Amino acid sequence: MGAIADAIASYAQPLIDATDGSVDQLNRAFALSQLCWNLALLPEEARDDSLAKMRPTLEMDDDEFEAFRRSVVIPMIRRHQEMFPRMHRPGSMELSRGAPAPQTRPTVPARVEKYPGTGRNAPCPCNSGRKYKRCCGR
Repeated sequence: MGAIADAIASYAQPLIDATDGSVDQLNRAFALSQLCWNLALLPEEARDDSLAKMRPTLEMDDDEFEAFRRSVVIPMIRRHQEMFPRMHRPGSMELSRGAPAPQTRPTVPARVEKYPGTGRNAPCPCNSGRKYKRCCGR
């Protein structure tokens, strides 16, 4: 695995350890770790709102949801903050002043035809004896 995959697997390890090793439970553990990872990246004040929006899909009553929040979500968010502290610094998700700007694709200059209206397979108007596409049309 690559470094990023190793870091994500390490982050999810407590949830993986709590499974019985079945594929379904491992998938659930990775899904929960992804949920917690994404919540950890949100500003603190937005986490509860985001969790509240997800609550209907979790199909939990109030007590189950609160227990899930206390026993899984909050510890995993703390774990993320401990494992990846640089991601939690103020402004860490913005470009730093010293960082190079993201690369943009170079623009291709518009082709300027030397002899507009000349067909590609027509003899070149420069009298070279070659087809326009092989001569001035390049």
